[in-house]
Amino acid sequence: MGAKSNGVRAKKHLGQHFLEDLTVAERIADAVQCRGEHALILEIGPGTGALTRPLVQRFGDRVRALDVDAESVDFLQRQDWIDPSAVELADFLTLPLSDFPADSELVVAGNFPYNISSQILFKFLDWKAQGTELVGMFQKEVAERVCAPHGTKTYGILSVLLQTYYKAEYLFTVPPHVFNPPPKVQSGVLRLERRSSWPDDVSYDHLKRVTKAAFNQRRKTLRNSLRAGGFAIDGLDETTLGLRPEQLSPEGFVELARSLKTK
Repeated sequence: MGAKSNGVRAKKHLGQHFLEDLTVAERIADAVQCRGEHALILEIGPGTGALTRPLVQRFGDRVRALDVDAESVDFLQRQDWIDPSAVELADFLTLPLSDFPADSELVVAGNFPYNISSQILFKFLDWKAQGTELVGMFQKEVAERVCAPHGTKTYGILSVLLQTYYKAEYLFTVPPHVFNPPPKVQSGVLRLERRSSWPDDVSYDHLKRVTKAAFNQRRKTLRNSLRAGGFAIDGLDETTLGLRPEQLSPEGFVELARSLKTK
């Protein structure tokens, strides 16, 4: 049996660590901008509602809480501060964008389960046409990786892709003792805010393929990793090809993707 918070048992297989520090929860909620007229906030993994409550206090019926844990959903639906219909048993990772009006702007928030945090970020990238903002808590190393500048060891695929379409900001660090049960790692809160414009002459899928090929062999030069990834590199800038992937900025990857074709 896992630790309990408000009578809800934390389930290890779901990666649940319930946030119990209300000051931290309020700081996360306060970081959410939700500027759009048709913006809707999707909280992923609300658990026992530590973050849900300040979000509802700030944004009212704009908030929808999604959890795969029926026990958490049942607990939240019995609270008097949230409309039960705003709490849903649903998996964000399988949720189709077509579930939302085409003119809606989607803000994702949460104390995200660490075992699926990268999947959440890639899903959010798939939703970038409507996903305007993300504010949430990740394992500290993941949050730092998202915000890492090029030229650093932590810079990688998520850094390139997210920074191409979003402004990424590391907000603050959260220690383990504010959770029940406490994780074995520190946590970090970040905010992603969609850029007003991004390259429209390079598809996201192509940029993703180029970036993944580059970082699949991050110790090798781009010349070797891209060739191994099936890209035709003849005629490309020799200086760029001589770099390792972490040396190339997100803008540099976009420029590289423009020039690359698969064999």
